Amino acid sequence: MSFWVMAAVLGSAFLHALWNSLIKVGTSRLGAMVILSIGEVPIGLAVLATRPALEWNVAPWVLAAGCAHFFYKFFLTYAYERGDLSRVYPIARGTAPLVVGLVSGVFLKDVITPMEYAGIAILGAGILLMAQGVFASGENRKLLPYALGSACATATYTLIDGSGARVAGDAVAYVAWVFVVDGLFFALGMLAWKGIDVLPRQRKAWGVGFIASAASYGAYGVSVWAMTIAPIALVAALRETSILFAVLIGWLAFGERMTRGKALAALVIVGGVMVTRL
Repeated sequence: MSFWVMAAVLGSAFLHALWNSLIKVGTSRLGAMVILSIGEVPIGLAVLATRPALEWNVAPWVLAAGCAHFFYKFFLTYAYERGDLSRVYPIARGTAPLVVGLVSGVFLKDVITPMEYAGIAILGAGILLMAQGVFASGENRKLLPYALGSACATATYTLIDGSGARVAGDAVAYVAWVFVVDGLFFALGMLAWKGIDVLPRQRKAWGVGFIASAASYGAYGVSVWAMTIAPIALVAALRETSILFAVLIGWLAFGERMTRGKALAALVIVGGVMVTRL
C-alpha cells in the first residue's frame, strides 16, 4: 500500500465517522438512516450517468452488496438507539477487519504478511478495548447484539465489495450501482415496515441526511477503490482508524466522556496502523 493510498483510506475513515455522527443528530435514528438511504439513490444515478455501462456479470455482486448493506444499516441504527457513538462504533467496526483478514487470507488471492496480520490483530484489540465501557460503565448492554450484527454485515460487504469492484473493473461505477440498490432496499424496506411516519418532517433533518449521504459516498467510494489496488484486509483494517475520528466527534460534539480507557485504546489503534505499514 503506497502512502497516497493510505492517505486516501484515512480520509475515507474520517468521512465514515462523520456520517455516522450525523445519524446521531436528531431524535429518530431510523428516520435519519432512511433519509440517508433516499439521498444515496440520486447520488448513485448522477455518478452512473458519467460512467460506461458495466457487464451483467457484476449484477450478482451489486445485489449481494445491497443486501449486506441493508442489514448493516438495520443493526447499526438500532445499536445507536441504545448506545453512544464512542461505544457502538468501536464494537460495530472492531471485529470486522479481523474476520475479513482471516477470510481473505484463506479464500481470496490477497497475500497478507505476518506483520500485517499482527497489525490487524493489534488494531482489533484496540477497538475492542475502546468498547469495554459497555460492561465497566454499566451502559445499556442491549446495544451489543445489534453492534455485533453490524460488524458481521460489515465484514460481509467488505469482502463482497472488494471482489465485486475487481470483477467490474470500474470501482466508481460499481460503488454507484451499490448506492442505488442499497438506498432503494433500505428506504423501501423501512417504509414498508414502519410506514410513512418513519420520515422526519423537519427540513433540517433532510439537510443533515443528505450531507450524510454525500459523506457516505465519499467514504465508501474511496475505500472500495483502494481495495482494487491493495489487499482487502489491509484496507479494511486501516479504515477502522475511523474510530479515532468517531471518539473525537463524540467527545467534542456530543459531550461524551474521554476516559483513560478510551485514550489507551486510541494509542493501541494507532500502534496497529503503524504495524500494518511495516
